[in-house]
Amino acid sequence: MKLYLCGHSDRYALEQLQLCLFPLEPVETEEKPKSGSRVPRLPDGTDHAVSRLSRGARFLTATARITRGGVTTHAVQRLALANETYALRRRILQRAYYLAALPHLPAPPPWGALSGVRPTKLTTRHLLEGGTPASADRLLRDTFFVSPARRKLCVRASEFTVEAASLLAPADVSVYIGIPFCPTRCAYCSFVSQTAGSAGTLLAPYLDCLLREIETVGEHLRAAGRSVRTLYIGGGTPTVLSADQLRVLMEAVNRHFDRSRLIEYTVEGGRPDTLDPEKLRLIRDLGADRVSINPQTMNDAVLRAVGRPHTAADVERAYEQALQAGFTSVNMDLIAGLTGDDPDSFERSLRRVLALDPSNVTVHTLALKKGADLFQNRAGLPDQSAVETMVRTADELLAARGYDPYYLYRQKYMSGSLENVGWCRDGDRCLYNIYMMEELHSILALGGGAVSKRMLSPTKLERQCNPKYPKEYVARIEDVLAAKRDLIAALAAPDADPNRKEPTEYEN
Repeated sequence: MKLYLCGHSDRYALEQLQLCLFPLEPVETEEKPKSGSRVPRLPDGTDHAVSRLSRGARFLTATARITRGGVTTHAVQRLALANETYALRRRILQRAYYLAALPHLPAPPPWGALSGVRPTKLTTRHLLEGGTPASADRLLRDTFFVSPARRKLCVRASEFTVEAASLLAPADVSVYIGIPFCPTRCAYCSFVSQTAGSAGTLLAPYLDCLLREIETVGEHLRAAGRSVRTLYIGGGTPTVLSADQLRVLMEAVNRHFDRSRLIEYTVEGGRPDTLDPEKLRLIRDLGADRVSINPQTMNDAVLRAVGRPHTAADVERAYEQALQAGFTSVNMDLIAGLTGDDPDSFERSLRRVLALDPSNVTVHTLALKKGADLFQNRAGLPDQSAVETMVRTADELLAARGYDPYYLYRQKYMSGSLENVGWCRDGDRCLYNIYMMEELHSILALGGGAVSKRMLSPTKLERQCNPKYPKEYVARIEDVLAAKRDLIAALAAPDADPNRKEPTEYEN
């Protein structure tokens, strides 16, 4: 659906909201720089939306007009010029668009007028600035029209975030180490990862370069007086590495990083078909205290449909082996909305996972990413109503079993415009997930496709991206090392750019 912006250029805010509200209609945006600009004359009944911002003597006025299916709706929001900020200006633009869109929707969307991937940033900041859970709930309800269930998730997750923030000192950082290789590619996956078989001889040189980056980052962090607070080895599937390769990797981490202030160390096992007692004991003995074993579903037919060759029984075997290796903190992922799944099957999967009693359960809502096979081949996917039932069942069952939502985030093209939620039992949350998603401090990311985040202030950050593909990462390793040295040297530097854009509470 065509989107015209008149008098403003806040493309991101309006495009993302339109995408959330009308997910099956591609967004095509055209900017008209003047508030009085006219929209081109369109054939009667042509679907389109107009977002206009005009400045008067006392007020900033946002208007939205949406024509869809021959029906046109309008909405207006105003802001006193004396109160204008970047965040509040965007807020009235999005509120006006949302209110104009609401009559065209079958039901109010669960996240209301919020479109960003990190809705908890809004409530976390509110709590950190002295607000209460009750006032945070009112903010979501009255300002952004968020549903009661989503408000409850958001506020509870922000309470965990505030607690996690209290564990950080100014010199702390987190470290992510990426292994972008998998045994096979899942149909829903859009990550830049290569199957270990097709990668051929690339895995060994990739690991050699990663070891060099670990050494460089570790040495420069020590010199800069920075402490590693959480460490996460993710992927891809890190346990696609052999036991010997895992040993070399983790021994390098222990050798080059000061772990005296480390409070969490995760290795993402992910695929149970890459795990065995030897690897799990090795991971635990070399310092990791948390592991992920991710079934995605416990329905063998659904596993085959999405390209995962393991079985539910393999998941249970790997979980028991993790316990025998000494792990007490284990995360398990499930995805609501996979090919061939339905609400009853999803509930059986969840109950089977809960019978294992993991410390964390992360429930993802399927997001159709352009790089994934499912984006083009959607046959057999559950409809939106079915996915909503799956997510609601997960919320109810997990809460009844004593699990709390400790972090959440949203993605583009997500079924039902819902969310991914990490649930924890007895407060055993993954701190790295909170620090990464809430952007509470600087995170150094190593490996192909890894994105480091240097925090400049509580609301400003700077990203540094490693080369996206493993082959490119290997070819450009000298550039990677130089960039990391510069990044660590700049960690303590003040933000020298007075014109840097201030993000909204729910942006990014």
